[in-house]
Amino acid sequence: MTTTEGRRDRRKRQTRAALSMTALKMVAERGIDHVTVDEISEAAGVSPRTFFNYFTGKDQAIIGDQVVDGSRLVARLAAVPPRTPALAALHAALAEVLDDMQAHRELWFLRMRVVEGNPTLLPRLVSAGVENERVIAEALAARLGLPADHPHPALVSAVAGTALRVCMGQWARSGGERALTDLVDEAFAALAAGLPPPPPGS
Repeated sequence: MTTTEGRRDRRKRQTRAALSMTALKMVAERGIDHVTVDEISEAAGVSPRTFFNYFTGKDQAIIGDQVVDGSRLVARLAAVPPRTPALAALHAALAEVLDDMQAHRELWFLRMRVVEGNPTLLPRLVSAGVENERVIAEALAARLGLPADHPHPALVSAVAGTALRVCMGQWARSGGERALTDLVDEAFAALAAGLPPPPPGS
């Protein structure tokens, strides 16, 4: 990649992030039904046409990039040593995602608060989550040498996704009191151990 291409890509990422943050702040203040694309664009200092170069609508700008990009996670999964058990491999593949989320924690806290306050966004999140789980399950099936429709990879993918969502909720509600990576490490360790009950008083 040339220096010019690198700068252009960086500007695009910055513009996308600025639009997403602007949309989140406005919706947090007013509610999703009281914010328009034109208003988001004006507040971010771009035209509506530029807005639509990055997002299909305000819902996508609010939600932003998915927690887990299925195609990227599949690529990371392929780099994990082949003898690693499926759940542990998926945990390892998530490391970069978790580090990125922690680096942008205020954005994620705001995003989760906005989604909780605007339930009409949930169907889009659920739909994207289901599709990601399907892509990851297919990659796990290939990794394990199982048929694409075998239930085990789908179960691992769904359980891992649920664990991640639970950890994110705990992380956001506590204001990041504990690192997201620590919460996820504990959750995956518990899953690998068969999900034993926690000690009394814990």
